[in-house]
Amino acid sequence: MHREDPHRRLGDAVGGLLEKRGVSDEECKALLELLPSKWERFSDVVLLPGSAFREEWSEHTSDELWRVVSDALKVGRVGRMGEISGEMRESSVEMLLGDDDWVVRRESGIEYGYNLTQCMFSAGNVNERRRMGEVARAGEVVVDLYSGIGYYTLPMLVHSQVGHVHCCEWNPNAVRALDSNLESNGVAEKCTVHIGDNRITAANLTGVADRVILGLLPTSEDGYEVAMAVLGPSGGTLHIHGVAAADDHDSWTEAVGRSLQAIEPGCSLDLGRPVMVKSYAPHWDHVVLDVAVSGR
Repeated sequence: MHREDPHRRLGDAVGGLLEKRGVSDEECKALLELLPSKWERFSDVVLLPGSAFREEWSEHTSDELWRVVSDALKVGRVGRMGEISGEMRESSVEMLLGDDDWVVRRESGIEYGYNLTQCMFSAGNVNERRRMGEVARAGEVVVDLYSGIGYYTLPMLVHSQVGHVHCCEWNPNAVRALDSNLESNGVAEKCTVHIGDNRITAANLTGVADRVILGLLPTSEDGYEVAMAVLGPSGGTLHIHGVAAADDHDSWTEAVGRSLQAIEPGCSLDLGRPVMVKSYAPHWDHVVLDVAVSGR
């Protein structure tokens, strides 16, 4: 039965390869202790952590090793995580086995397709994606200022009776994935994609929104003024994402309130309590604040 444990399968398979190559018992033991203890598996892909099979492993990596890893973990493709980089929040996943980087994740009845090496996807945001499919009211118009491949837009379109969603996105790779996802999930007719910098494209959306999503990390503060502008005359709801100290979400919440009030001093703000999405880094949390704006 132990061979059904993927960690044991990986160790046995990689150990067998090292033994076949004549690696000494001492070195083999040291290398096996460095095998990753966790990874992300979906579709026919395994995503290894960015630290996996580096440094001491450098002279032992090969296509043969990646095939052994894929067989042990029962997948067809192997990738290795990198850092999210640049203003466009681009992925730096490295494909170790397999040339095709297009993947489809299925979550809560929704298909998210994207290119692994070009676009990011955070599995840890699953509860927030699910929540976005529950918060919108029937007939509402939503503006998603940083839509990416449709992380929060798709749950709203698929699982709620929202009237229309306007997606703003400037990464062309994400836009291609978003267009594909809108079609594959059968909701393209209820969404308009605005390509480019939202500080420019959202100028055509002044006063249209009942709800605005600001899902950019580590901060979406550059979008606060745009978000206030696209809200309707009577106000609405802002879903503001950010990074807060793990032991002090309140200070971040208060700072968000001050920034919004400075943009529109006469309005009323109900800040509520921040929702914990996931741990972002040691001592820091990814949080989202639902802000009700009224009295404009």
